Amino acid sequence: MKKLFATAALTAATLMSGAAQAGDVVKFATEGAYPPWNALNSAGELEGFEIDLYKDLCARAKLECTMQQTAWEGIIPSLKAKKFDVIMAGMSITDKRKKQITFSRSYASSPAVFVISKSSSMADFKVSAEKISLNDLDDAEAAGLKATLALLKGKSIGVQKGTIHLNFLKEYLKDDATIRTYATQEELDLDLQSGRVDVAFAAMSYWHPLFQKPEGKDFLAIGPGFSEGPFGEGVGLGLRKKDQELAEKLSAAINSAIADGTVSKIATKWFGFDASTK
Repeated sequence: MKKLFATAALTAATLMSGAAQAGDVVKFATEGAYPPWNALNSAGELEGFEIDLYKDLCARAKLECTMQQTAWEGIIPSLKAKKFDVIMAGMSITDKRKKQITFSRSYASSPAVFVISKSSSMADFKVSAEKISLNDLDDAEAAGLKATLALLKGKSIGVQKGTIHLNFLKEYLKDDATIRTYATQEELDLDLQSGRVDVAFAAMSYWHPLFQKPEGKDFLAIGPGFSEGPFGEGVGLGLRKKDQELAEKLSAAINSAIADGTVSKIATKWFGFDASTK
């Protein structure tokens, strides 16, 4: 698996709009290490679902924009320190984050799933509820959640730092499993592949394309997909609280891109399914 997070400085990709005025550059930032949302290709260029969508949204909003790469850990403090203006990095809208920054409306959402090696003793695990909404559990969902937590008791579970997936593990499995955190998803994948961790936890939008590649051929999703609760309200753009006008302008562009099917088209291209929100 190639290393996605480059140490060298990345030249920002610039998107120009004839309606933008000189000096009115909106600086976007992404992690560049979370494919297929955002990643570096073999040429060291940013690509992915959010990179394509970024270009579309800036054109719709008639904004002059740049995109830069930044580490996920500390991305909100960097936004608040004015190192850039907009976070576009697969960031879910949660109540905790809304205390620090403002968000656009959501543009995508994907259930969280546990993934193991196909050779694991857990490979045959199934529950009747394929999806579990944590805000309002019915009987089947409650039973599925209970069975999943019981299965994971005593296991080592890998998750990326600073994510909603880590929040879920802390809330539901803190005392019953060993939680190991990673700076990037790629580092977690390598440990799952080598057997240094029993289970990995991330969004299906990340896993589904990986399953189609050689480096993901030995991975298997188990149990239900989880949404709502600590997973928030979908993925959106993060901005400083004072930049409400820009947030509204970008939300209008997102509404337009959802309405005409553009977000759905881009999501299907990168994820293999429609992850757009409605």
